[in-house]
Amino acid sequence: MARRPRVHYSGALYHVIVRGNNKAYIFEGEADKVNYKEIIKNYKKKYLFLIYAYCIMDNHAHILIEIKNTELSKIMQGIQQVYTQVFNKKYERTGHVFEQRYKAILCDKENYFLELIRYIHQNPIKAEITKTPNYKWSSYAEYLGLPELVDTSYLLMRFSKNRQEAIKKYQKFMGAADLQDNIQDAYAVEEEVEKIGEKVELTMKIGKDKYLESVIDYYNVNFEEYKNGRITKEDRRKRAIILLLSKEISDISNNELGELFGLTPSGISKILTRTDYNLVKDEYNKLKMSICQA
Repeated sequence: MARRPRVHYSGALYHVIVRGNNKAYIFEGEADKVNYKEIIKNYKKKYLFLIYAYCIMDNHAHILIEIKNTELSKIMQGIQQVYTQVFNKKYERTGHVFEQRYKAILCDKENYFLELIRYIHQNPIKAEITKTPNYKWSSYAEYLGLPELVDTSYLLMRFSKNRQEAIKKYQKFMGAADLQDNIQDAYAVEEEVEKIGEKVELTMKIGKDKYLESVIDYYNVNFEEYKNGRITKEDRRKRAIILLLSKEISDISNNELGELFGLTPSGISKILTRTDYNLVKDEYNKLKMSICQA
């Protein structure tokens, strides 16, 4: 049975979990963990994704990553292949280091972001390696000092605009107060997010006809008005949402979209590039939910 493609759109947030093949160690020593971080750092420069948290254990690792234009599959394929080559050469071995398919859970950044980071940082506590989140091979400490791999500003701004105040609140949120309850809460959130991610991954690219039918029903779109140029600011906003969502859940091409809206493929690309997802995400998600539940 063919594997389902990962959902891709700029701004998608994934909780990635990589594990050793047959549950074997993928990091035999600290030098291996350093190498893995360096490889991630190199690919981060190349593909311009964001990392909000990570935790490197001996036989698995967690990474909270937000992608931009490059698909997650391409990013992870590069990281895993390079590390496998280095690891196998170092230990004079052959074959797989990682399980063939990493786990990637599409996450709700708005509602689960903080809990996911806490879950990742408390992983060593769950494994009884440490008693606090301050684990050497996680991103916990990067939020307290100079960031090395993680993009810290977004999370800290969620706590306070004052950096020192934000760090104090961050430490309290991540810390040991009511620790067992916090861990259980995080596990519950993780299970819920995974269910959401699995549901989204089940949403395969839908055909042109179904997508357009759903869009017309939802917005009562008259494409002739777009072709004739008789559109309002609100019409342009709807068009941007329709175009943006089509890239995530439909197989309709830019040429086909251009014919409908009276635009060239380059005109479609310009609208996609200039549209700020954060300004339209509420309506975007409503339309997406309407189509996916149809």
